[in-house]
Amino acid sequence: MEKISVAVRFRPPNPAAADPSPGGAGGVAADREWRIDDTRVSLLHRAAGPVPGASFNFDHVFDGAATNERVYGTVVQGLIGAVVDGFNGTAFAYGQTSSGKTFTMNGCDADPGIIPCAVRDVFDAVRQTDDREFLIRVSYMEIYNEEINDLLTLEAQKLPIPNRHFGETNMNVRSSRSHTIFRMVIESSSKSQIDSGDAIRVSVLNLVDLAGSERVNKTGAEGVRLNEGKYINKSLLMLGNVINKLTENGKQRGHIPYRDSNLTRILQPALGGNAKTSIICTAAPEEIHIEETRGTLQFASRAKCVSNCAQVNEILTDAALLKRQKQEIEELRKKLQGSHSEGLEQVVLKLRNDMHKSELERDRLAMELEEERKLRMTLEHHLTEQQKKLEGLNNTSISADQFTDSIQLDALKTPDSKDIPDGFVAHRSRYSNDVEFSPMPENLDIVTDEDLWTRLNKGCVTDLDMLEMTPGLKRKASLLQDATSAAPLEETTDARCQRLEKDCISDRQQLEESNARCATLQKECDLLREENLSLQRELSRSKHEADRLIAEKQVQLDDSWAIRAELERDLFSSRQEADRLTAEKQELAGELGTERQKMEELKQDIRVISRAFSQREGQLTSLYTKSKSILENCKASQVGTLP
Repeated sequence: MEKISVAVRFRPPNPAAADPSPGGAGGVAADREWRIDDTRVSLLHRAAGPVPGASFNFDHVFDGAATNERVYGTVVQGLIGAVVDGFNGTAFAYGQTSSGKTFTMNGCDADPGIIPCAVRDVFDAVRQTDDREFLIRVSYMEIYNEEINDLLTLEAQKLPIPNRHFGETNMNVRSSRSHTIFRMVIESSSKSQIDSGDAIRVSVLNLVDLAGSERVNKTGAEGVRLNEGKYINKSLLMLGNVINKLTENGKQRGHIPYRDSNLTRILQPALGGNAKTSIICTAAPEEIHIEETRGTLQFASRAKCVSNCAQVNEILTDAALLKRQKQEIEELRKKLQGSHSEGLEQVVLKLRNDMHKSELERDRLAMELEEERKLRMTLEHHLTEQQKKLEGLNNTSISADQFTDSIQLDALKTPDSKDIPDGFVAHRSRYSNDVEFSPMPENLDIVTDEDLWTRLNKGCVTDLDMLEMTPGLKRKASLLQDATSAAPLEETTDARCQRLEKDCISDRQQLEESNARCATLQKECDLLREENLSLQRELSRSKHEADRLIAEKQVQLDDSWAIRAELERDLFSSRQEADRLTAEKQELAGELGTERQKMEELKQDIRVISRAFSQREGQLTSLYTKSKSILENCKASQVGTLP
């Protein structure tokens, strides 16, 4: 989309300008003036400063010193190259009466206007383009009272250019009473034999000089001039309505009333169509025209919001259309077999490589994780064994303590005591009727129970037979030696327990580190698994996208083949029709030759008849002369015979 280019041009001030209407705006606007910058126009009050809501921005702004050549070079000249290249182009001047529209478009000998400069540049561009042939057609029309007149008609049935409708008003001595449209239709085709099947470019350049908008109280129009002003204002109103509709957005736009006026119908491609458009709004700087100038600037601001979609205009012949379809088919084939498919294959291959790498990394991490698990199980097993050993050593330590206590207790026993066998243990009396009580002697007050005695001596009784046979000192020395050997055993057990505790602590630390590393590896494995899933999804999407693109290209290829087949059928029928027409042409040529021969024969006959007629006419003339002379002689003889 391309915005319409809008420029504003102020004509030089007219010192003799005065408000033609009594009590007009001259006194009201006496304190206001326009400030002109490069792209901005502002209304200033000499006392109060800038007037609110009266500041406008445009693409270009020209003051009264600007020449037509400068305006053309800035606003319109860029359209000429585009028109020669096949784009439609339109430039028109809009403004109030006497603001300089016609001078801007036509100019004078010293300062040519837009139309002469455009025609000059079009032919210069055509001469510089060597690879194309051009056909240029020109028309010059006017819209007068909603009627379209051809100003270049050879029959001169309508008004020629010198007689374009002008009229005198209070605003202008020579006021345009019609809209004029200078149109150039440019057709071009390639000269090359290779590109002979290319399309024919057809572009249109419209250069429009609109009639001025006017107020009746200022122009003083009456009669015919008043009627002309009504049609002028109506067409300009329709143009403004079209501009307003085009500036609306979305559903609010609705129907655009192009058909309400011949002017808008002709300018339809230039307004919201496919043309490059430039608008030159002319304005008068005098204080009495401030309101009209403000209206012109508001129109220009609205027109600045209109967008066109410019594109090259081409007419395709059957051969050109067939050639383009073949080119599109070849391009589609190249896309299917060439870089696009290779690009997709490279993407798929890259994704597959990434997925393979991630799978290898996942397997490696899984192996490391399994090794860490085995190591952890080994450490746990080793720790369990160490704990069992520690518990065994603790039990051994307890047993050693008990053994030491037993040795110390044995050292305090009677030296000549020993464990008695069960056979020597005293039993209860068989003569006791009470099962729960031992027999008590009646004659003794204190009697030691045999069971109590046996318990106190831990089952040991004095062996009277061995008492005299065992040396007492030797027995005592042996017991003391066993008591002294228990102390190093206890010290060795404590050291080993401490060492085992240290090993257990170290194993626990290694186990914790192994667990932490296993957790880290598990997280990395999960991340790689997620990445692998993501890559698989991406690969699946890429495959689906590739399949979709291939399907679309296949559909386009099938459509292209169908179009090609249809075009070939049309071309074949066209060739048959051409052959038939050629045969008819040859037949007609033969008939024409026969007719020409007959005509020559007729001409010969006519010449013969003409010669015979001439001879006959000569004979008749001589006979007439003779008869006349005879008649005169007869008359003379009759006169001579009269008395």
